[in-house]
Amino acid sequence: MSEIEIIKAFAGLKDPRRRAGQRHNLPLSLALFTLAIAAGNKGFLAIGDWISSYREPLIDLFQPPKNRLPSYSTVRRALLHVDYEDYSVCLSKFFNVQPNTGETVGLDGKVLKGSYLIENDNPKSDSHPAIMLVSSYIVERGLILEPFQVDAKTNAYHCFT
Repeated sequence: MSEIEIIKAFAGLKDPRRRAGQRHNLPLSLALFTLAIAAGNKGFLAIGDWISSYREPLIDLFQPPKNRLPSYSTVRRALLHVDYEDYSVCLSKFFNVQPNTGETVGLDGKVLKGSYLIENDNPKSDSHPAIMLVSSYIVERGLILEPFQVDAKTNAYHCFT
Protein backbone atom coordinates (compact mmCIF):
# COMPACT_ATOMS: atom_id res chain seq x y z
CA MET A 1 0.00 0.00 0.00
CA SER A 2 1.23 3.49 -0.75
CA GLU A 3 2.66 5.84 1.88
CA ILE A 4 -0.16 8.34 2.27
CA GLU A 5 -0.20 10.65 5.28
CA ILE A 6 -3.70 9.68 6.45
CA ILE A 7 -2.70 6.01 6.40
CA LYS A 8 0.45 6.84 8.39
CA ALA A 9 -1.68 8.81 10.86
CA PHE A 10 -3.49 5.61 11.90
CA ALA A 11 -0.56 3.21 11.49
CA GLY A 12 0.30 3.20 15.20
CA LEU A 13 -3.17 2.19 16.37
CA LYS A 14 -3.53 -1.25 17.87
CA ASP A 15 -5.84 -3.43 15.81
CA PRO A 16 -8.14 -5.20 18.30
CA ARG A 17 -9.72 -7.41 15.64
CA ARG A 18 -8.97 -11.10 15.42
CA ARG A 19 -6.27 -11.94 12.87
CA ALA A 20 -8.34 -14.69 11.25
CA GLY A 21 -10.33 -13.40 8.33
CA GLN A 22 -8.78 -9.91 8.17
CA ARG A 23 -8.58 -8.79 4.56
CA HIS A 24 -8.19 -5.06 5.13
CA ASN A 25 -5.87 -3.33 7.51
CA LEU A 26 -7.15 -0.98 10.17
CA PRO A 27 -5.41 2.21 8.93
CA LEU A 28 -7.09 1.88 5.51
CA SER A 29 -10.53 1.34 7.04
CA LEU A 30 -10.10 4.34 9.37
CA ALA A 31 -8.76 6.52 6.56
CA LEU A 32 -11.76 5.71 4.36
CA PHE A 33 -14.15 6.35 7.25
CA THR A 34 -12.50 9.70 8.03
CA LEU A 35 -12.53 10.83 4.40
CA ALA A 36 -16.13 9.72 3.88
CA ILE A 37 -17.28 11.65 6.96
CA ALA A 38 -15.25 14.70 5.88
CA ALA A 39 -17.03 14.46 2.50
CA GLY A 40 -20.37 14.83 4.30
CA ASN A 41 -21.55 11.22 4.47
CA LYS A 42 -23.61 10.26 7.50
CA GLY A 43 -24.20 6.63 8.33
CA PHE A 44 -22.48 3.47 7.23
CA LEU A 45 -24.67 2.89 4.18
CA ALA A 46 -23.79 6.38 2.91
CA ILE A 47 -20.12 5.63 3.61
CA GLY A 48 -20.46 2.38 1.63
CA ASP A 49 -22.07 4.26 -1.26
CA TRP A 50 -19.25 6.81 -1.17
CA ILE A 51 -16.60 4.07 -1.25
CA SER A 52 -18.41 2.40 -4.16
CA SER A 53 -18.86 5.66 -6.06
CA TYR A 54 -15.18 6.57 -5.78
CA ARG A 55 -13.83 3.03 -6.00
CA GLU A 56 -11.38 3.58 -8.87
CA PRO A 57 -9.89 6.88 -7.63
CA LEU A 58 -9.59 5.42 -4.10
CA ILE A 59 -7.83 2.33 -5.44
CA ASP A 60 -5.47 4.54 -7.46
CA LEU A 61 -4.80 6.67 -4.38
CA PHE A 62 -4.38 4.01 -1.70
CA GLN A 63 -3.19 1.08 -3.85
CA PRO A 64 -4.66 -1.55 -1.51
CA PRO A 65 -3.58 -5.20 -1.78
CA LYS A 66 -5.37 -6.98 -4.64
CA ASN A 67 -7.06 -3.65 -5.49
CA ARG A 68 -9.76 -4.33 -2.89
CA LEU A 69 -11.37 -1.72 -0.68
CA PRO A 70 -13.19 -2.57 2.54
CA SER A 71 -16.98 -2.60 2.47
CA TYR A 72 -19.07 -0.40 4.75
CA SER A 73 -19.62 -3.37 7.07
CA THR A 74 -15.86 -3.94 7.36
CA VAL A 75 -15.34 -0.25 8.17
CA ARG A 76 -18.17 -0.46 10.72
CA ARG A 77 -16.70 -3.56 12.41
CA ALA A 78 -13.27 -1.92 12.58
CA LEU A 79 -14.80 1.16 14.25
CA LEU A 80 -16.72 -0.91 16.78
CA HIS A 81 -13.48 -2.24 18.22
CA VAL A 82 -11.08 0.68 17.90
CA ASP A 83 -10.26 2.78 20.97
CA TYR A 84 -12.01 6.09 20.26
CA GLU A 85 -9.53 8.06 22.37
CA ASP A 86 -6.59 6.74 20.35
CA TYR A 87 -8.50 7.47 17.13
CA SER A 88 -9.22 11.05 18.23
CA VAL A 89 -5.56 11.62 19.15
CA CYS A 90 -4.53 10.40 15.68
CA LEU A 91 -7.08 12.71 14.08
CA SER A 92 -5.93 15.69 16.13
CA LYS A 93 -2.33 15.09 15.10
CA PHE A 94 -3.24 14.50 11.45
CA PHE A 95 -5.35 17.64 11.16
CA ASN A 96 -3.00 19.56 13.49
CA VAL A 97 -5.89 20.55 15.74
CA GLN A 98 -4.24 22.56 18.46
CA PRO A 99 -4.61 26.15 19.55
CA ASN A 100 -2.30 28.75 18.06
CA THR A 101 -0.89 31.62 20.08
CA GLY A 102 -3.61 34.18 20.77
CA GLU A 103 -6.56 31.90 20.03
CA THR A 104 -9.34 31.50 22.57
CA VAL A 105 -9.96 28.05 24.03
CA GLY A 106 -13.48 27.60 25.35
CA LEU A 107 -14.38 24.95 27.92
CA ASP A 108 -17.69 23.23 28.55
CA GLY A 109 -18.47 20.48 31.02
CA LYS A 110 -21.26 17.96 30.53
CA VAL A 111 -22.64 14.97 32.37
CA LEU A 112 -23.37 12.12 29.96
CA LYS A 113 -27.07 11.41 30.14
CA GLY A 114 -27.83 7.93 31.42
CA SER A 115 -24.21 7.14 32.26
CA TYR A 116 -24.88 6.58 35.95
CA LEU A 117 -25.99 3.34 37.57
CA ILE A 118 -27.96 3.12 40.76
CA GLU A 119 -28.70 -0.44 41.87
CA ASN A 120 -30.66 -0.72 45.09
CA ASP A 121 -32.23 -4.09 44.43
CA ASN A 122 -29.14 -5.97 43.23
CA PRO A 123 -26.43 -6.45 45.90
CA LYS A 124 -24.00 -7.91 43.33
CA SER A 125 -23.98 -4.79 41.19
CA ASP A 126 -22.05 -1.72 42.30
CA SER A 127 -23.54 1.71 41.75
CA HIS A 128 -21.39 4.28 40.01
CA PRO A 129 -21.68 8.01 39.42
CA ALA A 130 -22.37 9.63 36.08
CA ILE A 131 -19.54 10.19 33.63
CA MET A 132 -18.47 13.83 33.47
CA LEU A 133 -16.57 15.20 30.47
CA VAL A 134 -14.95 18.55 29.82
CA SER A 135 -14.75 19.52 26.17
CA SER A 136 -12.59 22.27 24.83
CA TYR A 137 -12.75 24.05 21.52
CA ILE A 138 -10.85 26.66 19.60
CA VAL A 139 -13.34 29.51 19.26
CA GLU A 140 -11.81 31.29 16.25
CA ARG A 141 -11.75 28.14 14.09
CA GLY A 142 -14.67 26.25 15.63
CA LEU A 143 -12.52 23.18 16.21
CA ILE A 144 -13.23 20.75 19.03
CA LEU A 145 -10.27 19.36 20.95
CA GLU A 146 -10.11 16.00 22.71
CA PRO A 147 -12.57 15.73 25.64
CA PHE A 148 -11.29 14.90 29.11
CA GLN A 149 -13.11 12.85 31.73
CA VAL A 150 -13.14 14.38 35.21
CA ASP A 151 -13.91 12.74 38.53
CA ALA A 152 -16.20 15.41 39.91
CA LYS A 153 -17.91 18.60 38.91
CA THR A 154 -15.16 21.13 39.51
CA ASN A 155 -13.11 23.86 37.89
CA ALA A 156 -12.14 22.36 34.51
CA TYR A 157 -8.89 24.34 34.44
CA HIS A 158 -7.27 21.60 36.53
CA CYS A 159 -7.73 19.09 33.67
CA PHE A 160 -5.34 20.99 31.44
CA THR A 161 -2.59 21.95 33.84
